[in-house]
Amino acid sequence: MLPVLIDKLLSNLDIHVEPFSLCEVSPRLRLRLPGSERVMLHFVLTGSGVILSAAGTVQPLEPCWLAVVPKRAQHSLEPKGETVRECSIDPDSETLPSAPVISTQSTEPPEMIVACGLVKVRYGAVLGLFDELKDVLVEDLSDIPQVRAAFKDILAEQFDAGPGSEAMKGALMSQCIVHLFRRLCEGSSCSLPWLAALEDERLARVLDRILQNPAGPHTVESLAEVASMSRSAFAETFASAFGLPPMSMVRRIRMERAWKLLEQGDGLPMAAVARRVGFSSRSHFSRAFKKQFGVSPVTRRAMPG
Repeated sequence: MLPVLIDKLLSNLDIHVEPFSLCEVSPRLRLRLPGSERVMLHFVLTGSGVILSAAGTVQPLEPCWLAVVPKRAQHSLEPKGETVRECSIDPDSETLPSAPVISTQSTEPPEMIVACGLVKVRYGAVLGLFDELKDVLVEDLSDIPQVRAAFKDILAEQFDAGPGSEAMKGALMSQCIVHLFRRLCEGSSCSLPWLAALEDERLARVLDRILQNPAGPHTVESLAEVASMSRSAFAETFASAFGLPPMSMVRRIRMERAWKLLEQGDGLPMAAVARRVGFSSRSHFSRAFKKQFGVSPVTRRAMPG
């Protein structure tokens, strides 16, 4: 990965970490976890086992390996070898249980203990960097002592919280994510779609322009000019890199920015929120917001953070 991209990511990452649970995986017992609206992380603290995705992919897990589970992806943590029964987390739960330990409830010592938690990792405060991930991603980070130390400190902050604990956990997780990004892009190509796209300086310029001014009068032509490309070449390259056309990306960023403005709960008038994301009409904004998220802006503002 280009050093300039690492600097860009560091200065534009927005990370929120939910409390981690310690998942104990016992011999012959499967721990099945539901899909979540947030990305789930599994960091192996001790022992070894496997992670099984809903698609049937089986990947090994060893100490200090990190698994990234896409949104809404059901999966299970298992010991190596045969399993005879399973323990399931409530599939209707949107978060992991608040209990510090999730166990397959065996009298035998666990074969693997995993720190399991939910995270939001966003670029420019709106774009989820793992949003295009299709299957469970597993990386061996055992040769990076900083990652082991960061997870140890995250858990310490969680179980003995002090002033600034949330900020501290976010900073520690940022270190882990950047180490992960570096590992993912060590070769000639990057396995994470967003990062591969951001390595193209032309597309990075365009994305920065939209993020800095989502309400701007963007068109395919104006964005192609920012990229110094022809309209047709830009539209094709952008869609191939990000998985959606340029103007769909503009609409997505506008809606995500509106969601974040409403989430902040600072009392900004709804018409002002609409203007900040490029809508001159409040009613048009409300229809677009509800189409994107399934709830009206007024309903979203009333929801807890």
